[in-house]
Order: sequence, then structure tokens, then C-alpha cells
Amino acid sequence: MEFSELIKTATVENVLLSCAGQPLVKGTLCITSHHLLLSSCPGGDAQPGTVELWLLIRNVDAVEKRWVCPMAGPTLPSSSVTPALAGEVPHCSPGRAWPPHPWSPILPLPRGPRRGMLSVQALTSSSPPCLSVQNVGWYQPPRTNGSLRDSRLAGSSGTITLRCKDLKVLQLEIPGMEECLNIASSIEALSSVDSVMMMYPFFYRPQSLKLEEGWHQLPLERYFHHISSQSRQWRLSAVNRDFSTCPSYPPAAIVPVAVDDEVLRRAARFRQGGRFPVLSYYHPSNGTAMLRSSQPLTGPNRRRCREDEELLGTVLGQGQQRGFIIDTRSAQAAKQARMSGGGTEPKSSYPQWRRLHRPLERGRPLQESFIKLVEACNDPSITMDRWLSRLESSRWLSHVKAALSTACLAAQCMDREEGSVLVHGAEGTDTTLLVTALAQLILDPSCRTLGGFQGLLEREWIEAGHPFHLRCARSAYSHARLKQEAPLFLLFLDCVWQLSRQFPFSLEFGERLLLTLFDNAYASAYGTFLCNNEKERCLCKVKESTHSLWAWLNQPGEKKKYLNPLYSPNTLVIWPSVEPQSIQLWQGLFFRWIRTSQYLDEAWAEIQRLAKSTNPPSKESTGDRLSQSLGPTARTENGR
Repeated sequence: MEFSELIKTATVENVLLSCAGQPLVKGTLCITSHHLLLSSCPGGDAQPGTVELWLLIRNVDAVEKRWVCPMAGPTLPSSSVTPALAGEVPHCSPGRAWPPHPWSPILPLPRGPRRGMLSVQALTSSSPPCLSVQNVGWYQPPRTNGSLRDSRLAGSSGTITLRCKDLKVLQLEIPGMEECLNIASSIEALSSVDSVMMMYPFFYRPQSLKLEEGWHQLPLERYFHHISSQSRQWRLSAVNRDFSTCPSYPPAAIVPVAVDDEVLRRAARFRQGGRFPVLSYYHPSNGTAMLRSSQPLTGPNRRRCREDEELLGTVLGQGQQRGFIIDTRSAQAAKQARMSGGGTEPKSSYPQWRRLHRPLERGRPLQESFIKLVEACNDPSITMDRWLSRLESSRWLSHVKAALSTACLAAQCMDREEGSVLVHGAEGTDTTLLVTALAQLILDPSCRTLGGFQGLLEREWIEAGHPFHLRCARSAYSHARLKQEAPLFLLFLDCVWQLSRQFPFSLEFGERLLLTLFDNAYASAYGTFLCNNEKERCLCKVKESTHSLWAWLNQPGEKKKYLNPLYSPNTLVIWPSVEPQSIQLWQGLFFRWIRTSQYLDEAWAEIQRLAKSTNPPSKESTGDRLSQSLGPTARTENGR
């Protein structure tokens, strides 16, 4: 496939760009294989030749089309029109926008003639004419050069609304109906290209970076060496070197030293997708461990696996009396899964393990919650009562609370109950990773540094097999039918933001890093979040052919943008409040393009300036120096 085949119109003059909070820009619109460019015209709002828009087409989530008819009565496009329901189509008066389709604000427009029966009638003497269409279609008369019909269409214009995956909304007013439809069709086709190797990261070549940079700076081997310096009970196994044991695991895995590779292979056959229990985090203060896996395939006959029992028994064989299995499904969902071949660990086979069910939503319910919240945030005429009602009905904050509560439970089992923990749901690639990653942020101070957080994301999300390509295929605006999209990674970032708000001195990075990660997970110039697992990345040669996001973020000039000037290293466990009053809406993300952040940005810049200009006489940290002016919250955290 060639990109040129998907671009019907490459350039259009005199296009007007509008975006909330930004001045109008008039210029030339260009479509390339991966970008939408708009350069301002001479005499426009900006300097001639200045690029005002550089939009990655992969970032487009939905394309909505409307057009203005210059003639009296309903005017039809010259090449294609929106099909109508059998019945009525509202009247279109001169200068009015043609009404959107009653099914959906966005539909593919058919090309070529359409057969059917068309009649015009007035219901009353004062009512506007209505079109009655049978067989759901339009008839298109032949074109005539220089006819009155063609001259009227030549003066028409269309408006394209681009709703992006990062929640930005752009509007393009394009002169000429034909050009408008062609531009919309081209954007839709290019944004729907699903081949990984045709995406922009395989073509992006910045001069400041080398291809090999960043890909090997956070290996699992480095994390294992850190653990082995604290305990000799673990080893690094290469049982999955060819991805035959588990397609969604990386080639290496940290497992108990007393368990050989053959036991791991047999245990993998007992777990869904081959995701056998592997070490996620070792708690050095008391020697407990957190493992993750997928559900056991016990089935309706309560099938057993001696090797799986041996593996988990070995984890508790170091003087621990009991362990905890945190199942991110409800007890009823786990019981239903057993009827279809899945299930849970039976008490009779795992007597030292106590099972705890903490249901976390994933898949369609979570995606629909995300969509409802974004719709509520974008409603400009909403009242206070209506806003609170829609915020509650979206249930997004309830999902945030549930995720933080489950992570706190896992951390409490390890730190206070001094028991090892196994976390799993069904597949072990979604809510499982959400809980293990958040629990490590709560327990491990090193994960709260910029480099440690990058390593956490690499281990617990990317290498652990979270299917980014499937989950982040669509965002909140898409009108496509939901498949496997779900904002699990966004939910994790929201929970991290809640931690940063409750503990403003304990995280070395700030909100800007979380926003950047959200943007790049859905559409990126870098290959870090491409594909669904390490096996797919190897087949597509992602690490050999694309740049790493970490290499870009860790450049000195970029790195300082993401640092928290109030950071004060905190070696203690941070226990977030999960009370309803403590969970807040992440306005920096959901209102990012709706209202200006000028004053917040100025205040943050002033904090950074004060932090740099302060020269402490002792080793007192920036957080300690500024805590006096930030109120009791800061003093409470430092006291912890």
C-alpha cells in the first residue's frame, strides 16, 4: 500500500483553523503521509510561512463533516452526499449548515450515483419543504460544465472537526465542498492505517538522537542485579527466550532460584496465555515478594497442577506462614470463568494462600466511563447540578478510587502483614499490571524518581505485555464500534497524579511527564508504546528501526521540563487517602484544551524560579524550604 493512494487532495488554500482558546489562523492546508500541516498565509493572523498546525494524523480519533449550502433549498454535494433515513430530512436554508446525519455525527460518505425515489412536499402552507427518500439513497444527475448547478456548488464550503486522541478538538473551514470531502476522506483513511510498520515512528529520524539510544538503558537484568544484591532467593530465567513458553512475556523472567525451567514450562501450561507467576517486586525491608500471573485453568473439574503449586509454595518456603492472592475480578466473575475453563486457586491445593477479591473494571465499562466523562467536560452549557450528576454517572473517579484501594491492599499485605502477594485477574495484562505498578510506587522510593519511574513503566507495562496497540487504538471521541479499547494506562496515570497531589514532595517528576506519557501512548513519534508485547516488537524490529521515548525525555534540555522543583526524597512508604473527598478530577488532563492554563503555568514557572534561586546554607531540601509557604499538607507529608 502506498500513502499516496489514500490522499485524494494534498493541498488546499485559504483554510481557516480554529481551536478553543487560540486565535483563528488562515492558511494553506497540506496532508502528508503522517501529518496534517497548516501554514499561515501572508496577511493572516501570524507571520507569513509560519507553521501553525503540525498534527500527527495518528492522533485523530474522529472526523466530523458539515457543509454550508449557498443556494436556497437543500443542496447536494457534487460527488457524494450523506445518505438519509427513509422519511424526512430537515430544510436547509441559504447559508445554513447542512444538518448532521441523524444516526451519528460522522458517517463515511458514499461516492457515485445513488438510486431511489425523491419527493418534495410541504406539510402545511407555512412549513419548510421536506425530502422524502425511499430505499435510503440519492439520485445524482450527470455533471454539466458551466451549469447553474456547478456554479452554485463552486461557492460552497465545508467544515471538518477533528477530535484527537489527546482530547484536543480542532475545526477546519475549507472552501469547496469537493475539497472538504476529499480532505476528510484522506484523514480518515490515514488515521485508520493499522499496520505497525507503516506508522510514523518507523520514518521519524531526529538529528539529536541515535536509533540505539534509550532501548537498553532500563533492562530487566539491571533490576535483577539490584534484587540479587539484597536476596539470593531469586534467579533470572531465560525459559522464554524464544517466546514459546509465553508469547506475551519478555525473553527473561525473575523466578525463585529453587524452581527449574521445566517446572516453569509446566506451570505456564496451567495459566491462561502461559503467564506463569513471576516476580514483580521484592520488598527488602521484610523479604516479602509480589508476583503477577494470569488466572489458573482449573476449569469446572477443578484441575490441579503440581508444578504451579510447587512454584507458589517455594515463594512461601522462606519462613513465611501465609500469602495473599489478590484477584481483580469479583467472586461471581471468577466462578463464571471456571465454567469456561478458567478459575481460581482452590484452597485445598494452595492452603497457605488466602484469596481476596477486589473487582476492577476493564474493557468496555471502563472505556464507556472515559467517554462519558469527556462528554461532560466538553459540555459548555452544563449547570452545576447537571455537572455533578454527569461526573458521578461516568464513575471515572470510582474507578480511580478502586484502583488505588486495591494497590494499597497489596502494599499493606506486604509491608504490614508481612506476607507475599500474587496478583492476577483473567489475562493478567490489564488490571493486574495496574495494581502491581501502583503498589510499587507506594512502597518503593526508587520508583518515585524520574529514572525509576521509567524503569517501572518498562517492566510493569511495556515488557509485561500490556497490549497498547489494542487498548489505545481509539480514545474518547471515536464513533467506531468498541473492540478491545480500554484506558487502563490512562487510569494508572490518573492514580499517579492523585499520589503526586497528595504527596507533592515525594515524586521527582511532575504532571507534565504524565501528560506526555498519555499523549505518546495513543499517538507518538517514538516506538516505545508500539505493539502489544515484546514478541511483536521483535518481529517488527521496533528497537532496531525506531527511536525510544526515554532517549528523548532524558536529554538534558528536555529532562528539566519534567522534574518537580519541590522534590524531597522520601524513603518511607506513602499511604494515599482513598476517601471520596480525597479523590479529585485530573483537571490538567480533562480540561487541558478547554480552558486556559496561563495562570497555573505562570505560578509553576515562579515556583521553579524560586527553587533554582534558593541557595540553602545546609543540606535542607527544596521541599523542606518551601513547605512553610504551602500549608499543612506539605508539613504533614514531610512529617511522614
